[in-house]
Amino acid sequence: MASSSSRVSLGPPPQSVADHVVRTLKLGVPVIIMRCGMLLMMTVDTIMTGGAGGNELAYLAIGFAPHITMMVIGFGLLAGCVILVAQADGAGRREDCGNILWTAMLNGAALGLIWAVCLFNGEAILWLFGQEADLARGGGEVMAMYAWGMPGVFLFTSCSMFLEGIGRTKPGMVVMIIANFANIFLNWVLIYGNLGFEAGGASGAVLATSLTRWLMLGCIVVYILSMADKHAYGLFRPLRRFGQLERRFLRLGTPMGLSYAFETSAFMFVTMMAGHLGAPQVAAFQAAMNVNAFCFMVAIGMSTATAVRVGNAVGRRDRAAMATAGWVGTGLIFILMLPLAAVVALIPETLAAIYTQDPVIISIIVTGLFVAAFLIAFDGLQAVLVGALRGAADVWPATWLGLMSFWGVMLPLAWFFGHHLEWGVPGLMWGIVGGIALATLLLAWRFRVVSLRDVKPFT
Repeated sequence: MASSSSRVSLGPPPQSVADHVVRTLKLGVPVIIMRCGMLLMMTVDTIMTGGAGGNELAYLAIGFAPHITMMVIGFGLLAGCVILVAQADGAGRREDCGNILWTAMLNGAALGLIWAVCLFNGEAILWLFGQEADLARGGGEVMAMYAWGMPGVFLFTSCSMFLEGIGRTKPGMVVMIIANFANIFLNWVLIYGNLGFEAGGASGAVLATSLTRWLMLGCIVVYILSMADKHAYGLFRPLRRFGQLERRFLRLGTPMGLSYAFETSAFMFVTMMAGHLGAPQVAAFQAAMNVNAFCFMVAIGMSTATAVRVGNAVGRRDRAAMATAGWVGTGLIFILMLPLAAVVALIPETLAAIYTQDPVIISIIVTGLFVAAFLIAFDGLQAVLVGALRGAADVWPATWLGLMSFWGVMLPLAWFFGHHLEWGVPGLMWGIVGGIALATLLLAWRFRVVSLRDVKPFT
């Protein structure tokens, strides 16, 4: 039976800033590894697809953008799970956590099926965005392969968020490590046509990812069902007050889903702008943003840890601990992101060569990575500040601040620099830097306001 020893202690209340730092890192590091593992799957897909040809990499890039937008919106809608579980655990109501998990899984399954239907019509979607015929066809095939894994990834996310909310972050990390090895093997089979299979290129890479997502779900469900204290968390209790719990879930998840929608759809439109520059440019943009995204996974892990610790403090009605947890997470991510930015700035050619051997694409990637070095720290800070606000259930203000930053500033700047000034991929990325920097400043202001007022659990 799985032991509860894998749980990170969320109580008693921390006694010092150093205690906050230690607890945040203990909770955050496994989540960082798991989030990095999730992106590593996408990175491996990108690298191994690049070996199948530049056009395949372009198909992957253009099909990935709508998929990741849909997936991240789903993550936002499901994020209420980790907040409600953390607050229930902090308030000593462990038996309520199981009902929260089942509610999340029902929502995840329904959303996964809806997005799958959309992705099966990927070629038409790309046509609507004005992509050329070949990119729309290849990208549409990629999107169809993503469709098969959407319910699986949302069900897995619901389970992993439940475990994160109760302080058990290692199981998700272990599952992700197993999944990455499985994904590499399946990529080798399905991209290049080994073991008698037909070579699938970009579509084969994505089919491998979709199959791996169902494997991840199976592994984490086995862990949850084998927990020694599963009954204490109400995992086998009848789903009670579903309507009331669903309303709470949607009141948290809807603004978070919208927040993710504003952000990721803005990034999707920037990718479409890159697509209008041509196949080499969109491939290079995908690679440069993939490097940034890998660094961003560190921020996502720290954001989750910060949200859990802030939510747990809110459950105890401990305003001082809530504020300290949020600012400690923010300071830690700044310290962690600076060396990552330095690495990107110092070895851009080496990083670019990981993705392709095409000298034209490499030269564009290198110019994009120069800008990414400036983006990384701001991106990390805004992610953790969003996590802190979500842990405090202050979700609508962060949503509107994101809309202002990403759609009001980032998209116009990206178009102006990338297309009007004809700076190409670096111009698109400078526009992203401007939007993310503004979001960081606005979210820091908002968390300061929230951290100075009385707190109460979300009801």
